[in-house]
Amino acid sequence: MLDRLRHPLSAVVVALLLTVPWLYTFFTFGGYGAVHPGENITPVGAVAVAGPAILGAAFLLAWAAETAEKDVPQAFAIAVLAVLAVAPEYAVDALYAWEAGAGDVQAANLAVANMTGANRVLIGLGWAGIALFSIYRVGRGGDPAVTKRSGFLNDVVSLDRAISLEITFLLVATAFAFFVPLGGGIGPLDTIFLVGLYVVYLLVIIRGDVEPPEANVGVPAYFHEHPRASRIAFVLLGFVFSGAVIFTAVHPFAEGLEQVGLQYGIPEFFMIQWFAPLASESPELIVVAYLVNKARTTAGFNALISSKLNQWTLLIGTLAVVYSISAGAVGTLPFDQKQAAEIWITAAQSFFAIAILTNFEITAREAVILLVLFGSQVITEFYIIQVYTDPAATALSTTVLYAYTALYLVIGTVLFIQRRENVRRLLRVTLRDVRDALLGDGARTDHGD
Repeated sequence: MLDRLRHPLSAVVVALLLTVPWLYTFFTFGGYGAVHPGENITPVGAVAVAGPAILGAAFLLAWAAETAEKDVPQAFAIAVLAVLAVAPEYAVDALYAWEAGAGDVQAANLAVANMTGANRVLIGLGWAGIALFSIYRVGRGGDPAVTKRSGFLNDVVSLDRAISLEITFLLVATAFAFFVPLGGGIGPLDTIFLVGLYVVYLLVIIRGDVEPPEANVGVPAYFHEHPRASRIAFVLLGFVFSGAVIFTAVHPFAEGLEQVGLQYGIPEFFMIQWFAPLASESPELIVVAYLVNKARTTAGFNALISSKLNQWTLLIGTLAVVYSISAGAVGTLPFDQKQAAEIWITAAQSFFAIAILTNFEITAREAVILLVLFGSQVITEFYIIQVYTDPAATALSTTVLYAYTALYLVIGTVLFIQRRENVRRLLRVTLRDVRDALLGDGARTDHGD
């Protein structure tokens, strides 16, 4: 929508105007942490001012990332985009981890619940929804990433084979995640491995070649025509401003949504696990939907996969760091058996989703399966907590989590076996890329194998 305005700068002005009500509210009440829905602003009011600000900032973030592709490797620009877009999720989870370090035992469970909810939303709604939106959108305009095929729900979205690095690193992080609950919490060793894995990934993509950016229209195309200094200034300002708006607005937005939900009888724990992540993931989903609507489905999916990778590594790893700082000593963020089950189902969902992507395609049928499995589990759990009381509700809910974990693992394993040649090729290409980037000339090679 914003890209269709006559002059590109007009779109930038509109995006900035969407942030004005929030900025006014933010500074009027005294800055970060001073806006409290239900106290100095109504829950609906918080949603009304913070929501449009997140939308406007998401567009600015997307434009900055697309503009940056002219001067840095596209994979690195997308990685920065992914980190900034999911920064709100980091902020929400860090809050609970900090409270846990200060002695709030329940806050530790909330931190894990929010983290697992965010990761499952990103795949169950994000990957599945964007794939279906891409296929739907192709009816209104061409998209080279979408292929129409005969048969029921057989249309397919093709992924860039250059994303093999991200898929492989995500697979490694997923395999490691299955062992996290066995340690009784998220501890220093988890932090070292997961954060270290992401650092290696960044080193590889930073050393990649700068490729000519894809043909753009609107704001990115306008800035691509400007001198390098102007482009860099816009990129830096876009990243800093939009990141700051999203970071400050998302917590009041999520809290406002939670309180609106509580008014309608939705339990707090359920709100924190599902509604808060929906709010904090909204910038990422808006950015990707924007890219898909520009027929840049490949870049959109790259951003989604990169987001999942940094959430599944940095988000988990940094929880123990925040907890330790708050506690005043190196420690392990504890959680109960229910949250252990939440981590296992999240890892199993990730395992299944990666199996889908090993052939660098996702069909409409596969997207629907991801969506249905995610939605049915959430609805079932909501039904349980509405009908039963603790401890029966917790026991039943945990049983459901184990059942879905097993289901994800079975169908994911079947897919991995069927696509074992794709997996071998994926691993071979990734090892070559890592070797070339860290030991060779730094060029990220062509992934056609």
